[in-house]
Amino acid sequence: MKELNGVIAACPPSGIRRFFDIAAEMDDVISLGVGEPDFVTPWRVREAGIYALENGFTTYTSNAGLLQLRELICADLASRYGADYVPDGECLITTGVSEGLDLALRVLLNPGDEVIVPEPCYVAYEPCVAFAGGVPVRVPTRWEDGFAVDAEVVAAAITPRTKAILIGSPANPTGAVQPRAALEALVRLAEQHDLYLVSDEIYDRLTYSGGHTCLGTLPGARERTVLLGGFSKAHAMTGWRVGWICAPRPVAELCVRVHQYTMLCAPHVSQLAAVEALSGPDDAVQSMVADYDRRRRVFVKGLREIGLDCPEPGGAFYAFPSIRRSGLDSETFAEQLLRTERVAVVPGSVFGPSGEGHVRCSYATALPLLEEALVRIDRFLGSL
Repeated sequence: MKELNGVIAACPPSGIRRFFDIAAEMDDVISLGVGEPDFVTPWRVREAGIYALENGFTTYTSNAGLLQLRELICADLASRYGADYVPDGECLITTGVSEGLDLALRVLLNPGDEVIVPEPCYVAYEPCVAFAGGVPVRVPTRWEDGFAVDAEVVAAAITPRTKAILIGSPANPTGAVQPRAALEALVRLAEQHDLYLVSDEIYDRLTYSGGHTCLGTLPGARERTVLLGGFSKAHAMTGWRVGWICAPRPVAELCVRVHQYTMLCAPHVSQLAAVEALSGPDDAVQSMVADYDRRRRVFVKGLREIGLDCPEPGGAFYAFPSIRRSGLDSETFAEQLLRTERVAVVPGSVFGPSGEGHVRCSYATALPLLEEALVRIDRFLGSL
């Protein structure tokens, strides 16, 4: 048989899934590994989906998505951050942010173009760059600096083949929120070298200390920035698969072109549920964010009390403690913790070289389980 696609064949399976597979075969496991809200989608949003089904809204929508939803997204971005995007031509509804990332990279990149990816980063970033024909170029960040992206380090990685910088803030896996000054420095760098910026802002509402900086609103950024967002995290709508792209018209129109030949449109029912999520009261989101913040403070304090240095996560719902005092590498630490104490975490190494010496812990988990996990981790540390 002829060879299959070499780029895809060379891509390793997700480093996260292996630990989930082990945990699935065990009893009494406390999982701090899933990057998913533990809340159910708010009832009024579910009810809108039910109503849509009952009334037969089961057809395709336009390729770009329901205009009403695009109008609400653009209005929300304008209200929160002062962003200025036109619903008809600069906004596209995608099947989750994952598809949005794939579309953006396919539109921006020609074969061999390089994309700078600060790491530790979400596990899909580098494979998606490669699948789009690009070359991911890692640049490190340091936990001692709060995982802030250093523009000088990025500048040193730029070559004539560099096309874009891909960044997530608030970040998975670190919970880091990029300082406004760091983002402004990246915009200046992009202007200097004529680069695109791809900004994954799926966790924008989950910011606990200070406000979120929308990259596309910074001076000089709009014409070269692709904003990615969605409903999975703040609205607890992971399974509904609704995301969005806001970008300059030439980029957005080509994203629609790829989208119409592959996904066609996001699910009609899900889009109508998302309409309700944005048009109704915001109290459910505020309540969930407040609960995450309470868990964040308890869990990070607990990690520090049992002797694990942990940077303060300013956003998302992840803690990224250092496990260097254990003397174990991150994969060994995660595997032994799971097998001996039934606590599932994700090795930091799967998120890039800068993640080694850390593990990712999701605090999108009920507070009593977080407290029990701390007891078990403390006991595990004591056994080493």
